[in-house]
Amino acid sequence: MNFSELFAPIVSDMQSVDAVIRARLDSEVVLIRTIGDYIVGAGGKRMRPAMVLLVAGALGYRGDNHHRLAAVVEFIHTATLLHDDVVDESDMRRGRETANAVFGNAASVLVGDYLYSRSFEMMVESDSMAAMAVLSAATTIIAEGEVLQLLNVHDPDVSLDRYLQVVRYKTAKLFEAAAQVGAIISGASPEQESAAAAYGRHIGTAFQLIDDVLDYSGDVQALGKNVGDDLREGKPTLPLIRVLETGTPEQRALIRGAIETGDADFEAVARAIHATDALDYTRQAARAEADRAREALSAFPNSVYRETLLKFCAFAVERDR
Repeated sequence: MNFSELFAPIVSDMQSVDAVIRARLDSEVVLIRTIGDYIVGAGGKRMRPAMVLLVAGALGYRGDNHHRLAAVVEFIHTATLLHDDVVDESDMRRGRETANAVFGNAASVLVGDYLYSRSFEMMVESDSMAAMAVLSAATTIIAEGEVLQLLNVHDPDVSLDRYLQVVRYKTAKLFEAAAQVGAIISGASPEQESAAAAYGRHIGTAFQLIDDVLDYSGDVQALGKNVGDDLREGKPTLPLIRVLETGTPEQRALIRGAIETGDADFEAVARAIHATDALDYTRQAARAEADRAREALSAFPNSVYRETLLKFCAFAVERDR
């Protein structure tokens, strides 16, 4: 199942969100419009705005405020990507050059700032103080996650707890906020709002853990030539942490050196990961998170939207890209 099939119940809503995104990216400053068009043209899965729409639909929302708030969530996400690519000195994303590679670091940082500012302007327009409180708090947590990740770079002694804290702050928090906002604008009960937040938090964590797996799950020789960017940047992810816990002394030494330097025999790194249970262990951790997300949906009434949220639990851990 691909994203277009998965999100079939909200296809018209997603089109409305895209229309809001394009309209609100408009600016008299030509460079902002140019970079905005470039970013939108890059596509992306739009998972986070979909969380707003699906939870709102599952809880019986009627109106169009969810389109605006879904666009806010996508703007926040896009701003973090613009800043991430500058910090990580990345030059490729989604198979094309990053905005900073094309337009320069300064322009990318400033347009990221513009997107944050625009998102707060739109939050105010939503006229929901509760939604604004959740989203504004999320931006703070995400920024803290970025700094925590920076502290973990080139540190092979990062623990599982430290790593998962980064995942929950940097990645899962926006999923959590998106789902919670969908519940808030629907007038959900406190139990349902809490369940929506839990769903988003666990599905976001599962998604990131599978991303960690996909960095290393291909052919070893191919991986040796193009191993995950995170390792090149010295970022310890769960498969690497697992090898450091269970690998042979030689495997542990290899991974420690790779994290510390960002430079190693990457084909050997890939072999070490495949020779241990690191990928299965990480997949199991992701499945456990998806199971918790699935359990949270017991607070929702039956509907096509709830069924889609359930399908997303399976998709998050079974996908191959």
